[in-house]
Amino acid sequence: MQCMASVSGAGFHTWRVAAVGARPPAYHRPVTSLDLALLYLVAAVMGVVACRLLKLPPMLGYLAVGVLIGPNALAFAHDSASIQYLAEFGVVFLMFAIGLEFNLPKLRALKTAVFGIGMAQVALTIAGAMLGNALLIAGFAMLGSAWQMGWQGALVLGSAMAMSSTAIIVKLMAERLELESPHGKLVMGVLLFQDLAVVPLLVLIPALNSTGSEMMSALAWAGLKAAALLTLLLYGGQKAMRWWLTLVARRKSDELFMLNLLLVTLGLAWLTEHFGLSLALGAFVAGMLISETEYRHQVETDIRPFHDVLLGLFFITIGMKLDWRPLVDTWWLVILLTLAPVLAKFALIAGLARLFKSPPGVALRTGLYLAQAGEFGFVLLTLGTQHGLVAQQWVSPVLASMVLSMLGTPILVMYSNRIVMKLSSSDWLMQSVQLTMIAKKSIQSEAHVIICGYGRSGQNLARLLEGEHIPYMALDLDPDRVRQAAAAGQSVVFGDAAKVQSLMAAGLARASAVVVSYHDTPSALKILDLVRAHAPRVPVVVRTIDDTDLERLKTAGATEVVPEAIEGSLMLASHALALVGVPMRRVIRITRDARDKRYGLLRGYFHGADDDTADELDQARLASVTLPAASVHAGKLLADLALHALGVAVVSLRRANGKGLLVDGATLASGDTLVISGKPEALALAEEKLLG
Repeated sequence: MQCMASVSGAGFHTWRVAAVGARPPAYHRPVTSLDLALLYLVAAVMGVVACRLLKLPPMLGYLAVGVLIGPNALAFAHDSASIQYLAEFGVVFLMFAIGLEFNLPKLRALKTAVFGIGMAQVALTIAGAMLGNALLIAGFAMLGSAWQMGWQGALVLGSAMAMSSTAIIVKLMAERLELESPHGKLVMGVLLFQDLAVVPLLVLIPALNSTGSEMMSALAWAGLKAAALLTLLLYGGQKAMRWWLTLVARRKSDELFMLNLLLVTLGLAWLTEHFGLSLALGAFVAGMLISETEYRHQVETDIRPFHDVLLGLFFITIGMKLDWRPLVDTWWLVILLTLAPVLAKFALIAGLARLFKSPPGVALRTGLYLAQAGEFGFVLLTLGTQHGLVAQQWVSPVLASMVLSMLGTPILVMYSNRIVMKLSSSDWLMQSVQLTMIAKKSIQSEAHVIICGYGRSGQNLARLLEGEHIPYMALDLDPDRVRQAAAAGQSVVFGDAAKVQSLMAAGLARASAVVVSYHDTPSALKILDLVRAHAPRVPVVVRTIDDTDLERLKTAGATEVVPEAIEGSLMLASHALALVGVPMRRVIRITRDARDKRYGLLRGYFHGADDDTADELDQARLASVTLPAASVHAGKLLADLALHALGVAVVSLRRANGKGLLVDGATLASGDTLVISGKPEALALAEEKLLG
């Protein structure tokens, strides 16, 4: 509203001057909120593009451009009240997203990490900051001087230091496929408690500005209001929220659904603010109420653009607060404030993880991943500064140290394995033992199938392979599942299929096929890249939810991609056809024809010595033809060979290095392997033509 008013005012002033035909000689157009918003958006785009090119989290780009355009650098913009208020909505939607992730089953699954390591880490970090501040006060008093920070400011700084960056760490772990690893689960549990701890801290910090009995009464009153409001909202709010969202969803209007999301989020934020609490607390409650409804995933998708854009504006305003000039004189303080918290958090979290019986390697990785500052640290520091709890001379050094620690996080994560190996010889030994166990189980296997992931799909595949007496080796990262399946005599070991060491230990070079049985496209692409590099002749079958990433997977070298959505639709159609009276033989033929059109490898089969029965001589089959080293067809388009005129279809085309190509528009090269489908006579003619 303020932004609209400013723009309207500027437009009216310009119209009035033009109407009277006169203009002040030294007229300068005032800077409006729209000008600032456009400047922020241009800077945000440039920052995000730069971070994407450097493969850094976008958050760092927002902070960097905030410093650049702020009043302490190029001075393109000042921290206006309207933009600051708009940026606060970023925090609101961040807390809403945290509320969506809050659910009791997840808390129960990660209870040790959340209420053990996480709670102890936050409490000890705050206590350590306050103890250090007390020691500084005593030390300066002995020297006849005074330390310029009270315990309230130390509590704020300790709270900010206790936070780690959920956005950066989750992104890095997702890219490295570590979310389901042992240290990944611990990291997610600690991050979850840190996010939850922000809620009471947002209530506590404003009350610290008062003294003595006033502070106690303020905290008691705030706690009473929070308890009353939360009880009211959570007691009947969940049913009301489900009823309301169902009512809105039945209108089948995307615009109406989005408007209601914004209304619910901002409405509850407004309600808690008017109860004397914070905007973020209301947004968190809104997310909690929606998280237990069936609309959670749709809401998460719809709200993401608002969350990302407004949070980006918040980080730009944080960057604008950083004054680089005092940092030149106190560079040693910035380095100290960067290194000391990072080392202290690393040691604390790793020690707590060991105390809760985590292996040394897992504990060290957890500490390394969580050692940096976080986005909620900026929120708490800003809140403490606004209430006068942190002196202004501390703001720039602390902000700079937090930004530097976040900039160093990708490097720490990248080299975490080397660091852990140097700090813990037992971790190296455990990894060696793990690989030895995989190799020991697979050493006698020849022409076996490597199953990546031993969930329901992987176990069903293993049963079918056992029925056909085909050996297999399954790799899975769930220790409980591996222990139970191995005790039952099944060929499964603990190992990460996305690591080349695990695949090679499982006998990749001797395998007849690799099957990715879980639907995770980034992991599947990594496995395809490893197979293509180390065993390009081994075919790979990949499971997906739908055919969205089909072409990417095929290009990466997948022999076949099996989308669950298509298989489910075929089974649905076959049952529906049978129920309405279509003969079962015809139903089977219809579904088989549909599969033949969808799956290239189901258009036939590879010919074997026992396939010469009278019934099978006239059936379509598959054949693999590898072009010779000096093929006359090298450099020609596949379409120019007109194999379809011979009654032959090209199912797939693979380069000599194992890379799969799209058949349409492909150019042939020496060493290419073509899988062709057709009847025996047609295949013989096509093979003769291809071999020249």
